[in-house]
Amino acid sequence: MQKTLLKEIVLEQEQGRKAIETGIPRVALGIVSRHTALPHAVVISGIRRCGKSTLLNQIAENFYKKGIYYLNFEDERLVDFGVEDFNNLYEAFLEIYGERKVFFFDEIQNVPKWEVFVRRMQDKGNKFFITGSNASLLSKELGTKLTGRNISTELYPFSFTEFLSFKGVKLPKNGLSYTAERANIKKHFAEYLKHGGMPEYLKYKDTALLKRAYEDILYRDIVARYDIKQVKALRELGLYLLSNIGATFSYNNLKNILGLGSMNTIKSYADFLQNSFLIFLISKFSYSLKQQFLALKKIYCIDNGLAESVAFQFSKNKGKFLENLVFLELKQKYPEIYYYKTSNNLEVNFLVKKGKKDLGLIQATDNLDNEKTRQRELNSLIKAMDELKLKTALILTEDTEEEIKLKGRAVLVKPIYRWLLEE
Repeated sequence: MQKTLLKEIVLEQEQGRKAIETGIPRVALGIVSRHTALPHAVVISGIRRCGKSTLLNQIAENFYKKGIYYLNFEDERLVDFGVEDFNNLYEAFLEIYGERKVFFFDEIQNVPKWEVFVRRMQDKGNKFFITGSNASLLSKELGTKLTGRNISTELYPFSFTEFLSFKGVKLPKNGLSYTAERANIKKHFAEYLKHGGMPEYLKYKDTALLKRAYEDILYRDIVARYDIKQVKALRELGLYLLSNIGATFSYNNLKNILGLGSMNTIKSYADFLQNSFLIFLISKFSYSLKQQFLALKKIYCIDNGLAESVAFQFSKNKGKFLENLVFLELKQKYPEIYYYKTSNNLEVNFLVKKGKKDLGLIQATDNLDNEKTRQRELNSLIKAMDELKLKTALILTEDTEEEIKLKGRAVLVKPIYRWLLEE
């Protein structure tokens, strides 16, 4: 690409970057701050529109006031940018700003073999902050030239704590001991439960923004990148998965439902949706890897608001939205999450592995007011605790708090909004 065009894009993007509001400090900012002194490239991945560019701005404002080199590769004028163009880009940076040692590259996965340039410049003492919205492409490229030379972190939409900060709600120092404080937090939790945490949507409250993000994932991140021919099948698969949060499925059943001839095609499409951070699929827990592989998968989504705008009717699926919130919090805390089925086919929503032998069981439900529901949830947990030889378990509800002791086991019941605010 011509250097004159690159200089024009760099200058224009820098003006746009400085005009972006830095927003509320993200929790990820504290994580990234620990890596600024390291020579490693810091890689921030996550779904489109979750705030990666804003986080880059926060990093620049907090740690690099002397200046950075910045380029967002989502710019349509860079559609033909290749690895051979990095030298011209670097010269453009030098001519505009002089020598700087820190590069910020947004949506880098759009450039094949970008890691070659990054590694070469790292060897010269330069620091890189990189964002991307495709897990597979990033991991593939990081695993070639940058093995051992990068630190990766995933950025999610706003957590409940970040949501409250965005809304200007300050958590009381004495916890939620007063009725008025608790009522205020519960009111905001109800909003968060339905609308999720996508920053731009929460700012403007226009569902078209969420639908546009979803369309961009389908068409720009999947159809265009992987040259998908069966676009209708991909759309139907995306809609089905987002409409069945918390449900189990098999690839063979999906093949029949969608009328596709190949189970491998369904699996590939589901992998593409996972790589774009739109959905997550978890396995049934088993000490046998073969059994894990063969068992049905469960579906979760990156954001309640996005799922609701594309597929759901919130009022009919409140329990699934609560379960999805619990999953998203667990996903950020534990490296391994499963669902559990007892020997008599009772289900526990989540089993988390904290270590080789340290397991935790978590059930998520609207409430325990109905005696039938209460017994179902407790029976599942007690049976699972017996099989796994666990003494404690957790039930998360919309607004119930108690401790239940049964057969030498302790089940703690907690409101999800309280649990989300715990460190």
